[in-house]
Amino acid sequence: MKIAVAYDNGQIWQHFGRTEQFKFYEVSDGSVTNSNITTTGGASHHALADFLAENKVSAVICGGVGAPMVERLNSFGIKVYPGVEGGADQAVAALLSGALEVNEDAVHSGCHHHH
Repeated sequence: MKIAVAYDNGQIWQHFGRTEQFKFYEVSDGSVTNSNITTTGGASHHALADFLAENKVSAVICGGVGAPMVERLNSFGIKVYPGVEGGADQAVAALLSGALEVNEDAVHSGCHHHH
């Protein structure tokens, strides 16, 4: 199982569509066996889902995220845990122990139109 966290300097990045790094965690038997930080290579908002699917991710932990992105990730069989704040490593540990708190309100509908 592989978990991706929208990542910024140890913390969970709060704007999914503008994330420039993911930290990937490889999980086996309920513990992290490997992790690495990967840049998205400037992937656009819509390419992020494809990028994660190509990396065989099964779950994503993030802060704020748009509803269309959640649906797109779900269509690839990727579960989304939105509205998570704090340290990336801690969030993954919490997810594995069943203690991760998500905030569905962090999923915003549609696209933002500010430039």
